[in-house]
Amino acid sequence: MSPIIPLLILVIPLSMFLFLGIVGCKLSHKTAGVLGTLGMGTTLVLAYLTAFTYFFDPQFIDAAGERIQQVLFDQTWLHLYDNLSINLGFLIDPISAMMLVVITTISFMVHLYSLGYMHGEKGFQRYYAFLSLFSFSMLGLVVATNIFQMYIFWELVGASSYLLIGFFYTKHSAVSASKKAFIVTRFADLGFLMGILVLSYYTGTFDFIKMTSDPSWVLASTGGATFMGCSVLTWALVLIFTGGMGKSAMMPLHIWLPDAMEGPTPVSALIHAATMVVAGVFLVARMFPVYMMEEAATTFVVVIGALTAFYAAIVACTQIDIKRVLAFSTISQIAFMMVSLGVASAGNGQVEHHGLGYMASMFHLFTHAMFKALLFLGAGALIHAVHSNDYTAMGGLRKYMPITHWTFLIGCLAIAGIPPFSGFFSKDEILSACYAWSPIAGMWMTMVAALTAFYMFRLYFLVFHWEEHKCEHHTPHDPPMTMALPLIFLAAVSIVAGFIPFGHYVTWNREAYDIHLDWTIAGTSIIIAVLAIAFAWKMYYRKNELPSKFRKAVPALWDWCLHRFYWDELYMFITHKIIFGLICRPLAWFDRHIIDGTMDAFAAVTNKASEAIKPLQSGQVQMYVWVYAIGTLLLGAITVICLI
Repeated sequence: MSPIIPLLILVIPLSMFLFLGIVGCKLSHKTAGVLGTLGMGTTLVLAYLTAFTYFFDPQFIDAAGERIQQVLFDQTWLHLYDNLSINLGFLIDPISAMMLVVITTISFMVHLYSLGYMHGEKGFQRYYAFLSLFSFSMLGLVVATNIFQMYIFWELVGASSYLLIGFFYTKHSAVSASKKAFIVTRFADLGFLMGILVLSYYTGTFDFIKMTSDPSWVLASTGGATFMGCSVLTWALVLIFTGGMGKSAMMPLHIWLPDAMEGPTPVSALIHAATMVVAGVFLVARMFPVYMMEEAATTFVVVIGALTAFYAAIVACTQIDIKRVLAFSTISQIAFMMVSLGVASAGNGQVEHHGLGYMASMFHLFTHAMFKALLFLGAGALIHAVHSNDYTAMGGLRKYMPITHWTFLIGCLAIAGIPPFSGFFSKDEILSACYAWSPIAGMWMTMVAALTAFYMFRLYFLVFHWEEHKCEHHTPHDPPMTMALPLIFLAAVSIVAGFIPFGHYVTWNREAYDIHLDWTIAGTSIIIAVLAIAFAWKMYYRKNELPSKFRKAVPALWDWCLHRFYWDELYMFITHKIIFGLICRPLAWFDRHIIDGTMDAFAAVTNKASEAIKPLQSGQVQMYVWVYAIGTLLLGAITVICLI
């Protein structure tokens, strides 16, 4: 494959960012939007061509019949020492090819959808410039040939999210949300950078292929070094995972993602479905063979993922803002993928088990991107129609918005794991991997899956059924075709994606792995999902007193879930009361009164002394002679006294 096409995949969105960012203000809204959409459409075609060529061209199959990893271009950017250097290149392998398809598909749908959704918004050209930068950043991340290149684009993704979340910069809440996302993920990325430095110090390389082709060499390179009872490799992998915890909003670094809903709704679809939050999953997947060498690190991944999945699912059951329901749903689903990777890496040496968990995670990443983008864009259509994020301003909308209704229902069925929709196949692969690792883990994640079906159909029934909400100023209606077409396309993909022979193409260890269903687990999960949906139907299909009775029965639990278990309040207490109040304020007082006061006292004494001796510099010769004589007499007297 010529390196020109992969290079254009990165150059086009970067060029669109620079062009729209510099001269976009001179263009009309329509021209800027069409140019941005055409640029991403061209990138989409090139990405599909690259992925198709990789999956079906014999040049990417070795003599043993295995699909190979290939670097299409790789240039040294910065030479550090010895043989260690930072390169910039383009790595094509099964998961990067899959991610090219996912990112460009969702990004193009968002570009097209935004032509209608963002119509008339101030800063329209700037919006499309930022979308292009976001797409460029994520594309550069997934095709990185080495972990330091990934880190560079990782930070660009963070900067892009800051710009898009804070797009409505005149709103205080949007500015606060963008700063919150940026600061929280920066703390996580500090751990990521430390892990990179530790790993590269012992291995002498940043290169992914070198590290993943022979992970036992990575383990041996540490020489058995330990720190605080854990191996150096465990520490490095845990630190690298903290970067993924920040980007993918794992506990306790999850607090930024719900507030990120302050950005435009299409941005939420892009962040949640195809870019920022899946970067953490992709990072662990990219380093998967190395993670298999350290069970302690993978156990950490499993625990964090399992706790986050349950926490986010139970919180989503109480939220009023429809975008925040979907935000916590994303946190829970990303945690599903993390758990799957964790149980795969800690598979007690069973190769089949490793393949099951890894493939399930990647499969769910693919299907989730499609139906979660569908759900967010559907939420955008609802908000566009009623001008509110609050489900209490909705109700009975199925009669007025049939396209949105049916496509949103497909998304709900997919995420709930109802066959034949795509989420059923990928979710049950994860459940099978969890049960293979531990029955307790399997039951825990099954419970989370049941909560997922409940809160998604709670949202569906409240929005499209419940009680019809009369809009005073206008009648709600389906969005224009620029918004409806992405909904229809993503709904169609969410129906058929589960039947793609995914394991044949996106392989583990470069070997085909067949996606299959354990019907004992799948059948049980279907029954549980249907029961959860039935429970949601009973409570929320028509207006009744059951929800209020439930809240009154468990008021403390409801309030804790509604307020996200007070994580934001906890962080505010720690930062404002402890860090600022008990640490920063006393240090500021000490600096101002002791350090500065002491220096000010020295300055005052010096100033007084200078004022006292100022007359000695009067310019009168008689005064200089007098001072000279007095000094001579004093010096002579001191000398005589010393001699005696």
